[in-house]
Amino acid sequence: MSPFGNSAEPNASASEALAQRATLRLCTAGSVDDGKSTFVGRLLHDTKSVLADQLASVERTSADRGFEGLDLSLLVDGLRAEREQGITIDVAYRYFATDQRTFILADTPGHEQYTRNTVTGMSTSQVVVLLVDARNGIKPQTIRHLTVASLLGVKTVILAVNKIDLVDYSQNVFEEIKGEFESRCAALGIEEPHAVPISAKFGANVAERSTETSWYEGPTVLELLETIPVNSGRALDLAFRFNIQYVLREHETDYRAYAGTVNSGSVKVGDEVVAPNGRTTTVTHIDTADGLDGAQSADAGDAVALRLADDIDLTRGDLLASAPFPELVREFHGTVVGLTEKDVAAGQAVKLRYGTSLVRARVGSVDRVIDIDGTASSNSDDTAPESFGLNDIAHVTVQTAQELPVEEYAARGAVGNFLLIDQASGNTLAAGLVGTRLR
Repeated sequence: MSPFGNSAEPNASASEALAQRATLRLCTAGSVDDGKSTFVGRLLHDTKSVLADQLASVERTSADRGFEGLDLSLLVDGLRAEREQGITIDVAYRYFATDQRTFILADTPGHEQYTRNTVTGMSTSQVVVLLVDARNGIKPQTIRHLTVASLLGVKTVILAVNKIDLVDYSQNVFEEIKGEFESRCAALGIEEPHAVPISAKFGANVAERSTETSWYEGPTVLELLETIPVNSGRALDLAFRFNIQYVLREHETDYRAYAGTVNSGSVKVGDEVVAPNGRTTTVTHIDTADGLDGAQSADAGDAVALRLADDIDLTRGDLLASAPFPELVREFHGTVVGLTEKDVAAGQAVKLRYGTSLVRARVGSVDRVIDIDGTASSNSDDTAPESFGLNDIAHVTVQTAQELPVEEYAARGAVGNFLLIDQASGNTLAAGLVGTRLR
C-alpha cells in the first residue's frame, strides 16, 4: 500500500483532466492607445501566467519610469521599438491557461499602417477581443477591424470598453458604445457580439469583477473566454481536401507517396479519392512522422503522406479530394486585403498562390473598395475604383492562366484562401478570400 494512501489516483485524474482541456485561439485588436498591451498583460498577470523573474523586471522598470504600480504593457511589448514608443508593432503570440481551458492569444497592432499584421493574427483566431477607449468610443480603425473579422468568418467578437475608470464608470457611456457596436456587428453578419466595461489598468472586469460597475451584471472577459464553445473541429465538417506539397520517391523500394497537410475533412485507409484529371483511386497507406503505416486515418490539420493504389501523374500543387471533385475554373471573385505600399491595378499581371499551386494570373477588375473610415466607394461605372493599395479591402475578379479547383472560403481558411504575388519581386501584394463575403 502506498504510504500516501489513495491520494495518487485523484491527482492523476486531475492531471489527466487538465491535459485534456480544449484550446481557444483568440486575438486582440483596436486602435492606438486603446490599451491592448496593458489588457493582455493584465490577463497574463491575473491568470498567474507570468514568471516571477518577469514580474520582478516589470516592477523595476515601472518604478524607474515613475509608474504607479505595475506597467503591465511591459510584459508583452517585446520589441525595443515597441517599448520606446509605447505601441505594438508586430504580432506576438501569448500562451496562458486556466482550470477550464488553454489559450493561444495573438496580440496585434493598432496602427493603421500595421493593419496587415492584424489580418494575420485574426486569420487563425476564433474569437476577437476588440478594445476601445471609453472616452473615444467606436473609431474608424475599430470599424476596419470589425470588417476584417467579418471577412475572415469570425462570429464572436468581445468589445472591451477599456478605461471605463476615466469616465467615472459611467453606465450611459458604456451603453451608447455597446449600442453602436451591436449595430455594426449586425450589419457585418457577426453573430455573437459581447460588450464588457473594463479597466485593464486596475483589473476591472478582466478576470475579476469590479464593485465600481455594479450596474453591469454580465460576465468578465475571462469568463466569456472560458465559456465560448471551442470550434477547433469546424474543418472536419467539410469534404476531404489534400493539397500535395511534395512527392516522395524511393526507387529501390518503389515507394511513392504524396506529402501534405489535410486541409479539411478526414481520410482513412481504403477511402476513394479523386485526382485533378477525374481519375479515382484508393488510399492504401497513411504514413506519418512516426514511420510507415503510421496511421489508419488522418483529420484536418494532420501532416501525412498518402500512398495510393494506382500510379497517377500527380505533382506539387495538385489536389486530392473526396467526390465530387471541385469545379475547375479560370476566373473567380474574391475579397482581398492590400498588404503592400504598391498599388494593385485592374488588369495587372500577378502570380496567384492557391493551396500549394503557384500560377500566373491577372487581376481582372477591382469592383469595390472599402476605405479606412469603413465606407465603400460606389460600384457604378463612373466611379468604380481601378486599383487598391495598402490596408484597402476590395472586391476583385481574378483570372488564372490554368484551371484551378477553387472553392468558397470556409472553416477559418481550411479552403478558399489565396495570395496575390508580385511577379518581379516575389513580394505578397494581397491576401484574399474566394467569394464576395462582405455585405
